Amino acid sequence: MKHASHRKILWVLVPGVLVAASFVWLRSVWAAPKPIPPEKLVKVERGNIARSVVAVGHVEPRSKVEIKSKANGIIQALLVDEGDQVKEGQVLAELDKEYLEAQVRGAKAALESAQANLEAAIAAERKARIEAENPELDFARREYERVQALFEQRIASQQQLDEAARQFKVASNRRELLEAAVGCASAQAAQAKSNVAAAQAALDRATEDLKHATIRSPISGVVLSRNTEVGDAVSSILNLGSAATLIMTLGDLSSVYVRGEIDESDVGKIKEGLPVRTTIESHPGEQFAGTVTRIAPMGRERNNVTTFEVRVSIPNPEGKLRVNMSANAEIVLEERTGVLLVPELAVVYDKEKRPWVQVVDATEKAGFRKVPVVIGISNGQKTEVVEGVTESAQLVLP
Repeated sequence: MKHASHRKILWVLVPGVLVAASFVWLRSVWAAPKPIPPEKLVKVERGNIARSVVAVGHVEPRSKVEIKSKANGIIQALLVDEGDQVKEGQVLAELDKEYLEAQVRGAKAALESAQANLEAAIAAERKARIEAENPELDFARREYERVQALFEQRIASQQQLDEAARQFKVASNRRELLEAAVGCASAQAAQAKSNVAAAQAALDRATEDLKHATIRSPISGVVLSRNTEVGDAVSSILNLGSAATLIMTLGDLSSVYVRGEIDESDVGKIKEGLPVRTTIESHPGEQFAGTVTRIAPMGRERNNVTTFEVRVSIPNPEGKLRVNMSANAEIVLEERTGVLLVPELAVVYDKEKRPWVQVVDATEKAGFRKVPVVIGISNGQKTEVVEGVTESAQLVLP
């Protein structure tokens, strides 16, 4: 009888224990947090962040000079090539000087002839002035006056008076002729002097043309391009202006600038003097510090988009930056160093635009809890967190 009662008790207890155990197991399963996919987990990190505007453009030299000749001629020698460093005053090219030297010799001969003619004209003028003094006029006047007085006293005859008057008239006419000759000689001397000045100017031009046949660098820099070869004809910039032959182009690369374009929505955020970090495709992993030096006062509209030109100056003492290299100039508007950073996607906003993040919490059914935060600046990828989380805390992306 005892065995039978024990069996009844076991049949009653065992199912109850199994039900209780199942309930406890199910409750623990239901209460456990859901597993979070690894790709949804991110860490709070400490680092640097900057809010910036990027201007895309190309590297250009601080100054660029087109070398053209002031003299016509044939290129006899080219002393530099593309990429060569040149100094101010250095000889770049030589034109054929044979014709120009002949021009100088001819101008010198013409000047010497003009100077000789001037000396002869001056001598002729001097002679004419001496002759124009004509003392015979005074003698004739006094003789006429004396004979006239004697005629009035009835001592001299009418014939004597007429002769004295004739001599006085002849002397007067001669004086007028001599004075006219002085004026003519003076004019000839002035003309000879003008001829000397013209001959001197012609010689100066010929000498200057000969001097211009030696083409020198007006700046210190680099030969960016060479557009001619030995034997090419060169036309003078003085004759053809901007259409004159381009011999070569020089650029000063000791300091360069990036001329980029920024959208009109960003132009109000920047100002001259802001720091710039520039990256160059040819120098990956390297940044070049610069400064905003110019913002265009007028925008340009293309395809219904208005942009403004920005110039960023960059020192280039080592010459790493070359003309027309593609560049991305990051204009730093605001920067923070050593701050807590989270991915921008980790920050969520409620209806009142208040930010919060999801911090991993194993005690929560969802595996995380919402924590309000105070945020700082953002660069589109990372966001600064001022308050609300600690370094190395794990967050769950929404």
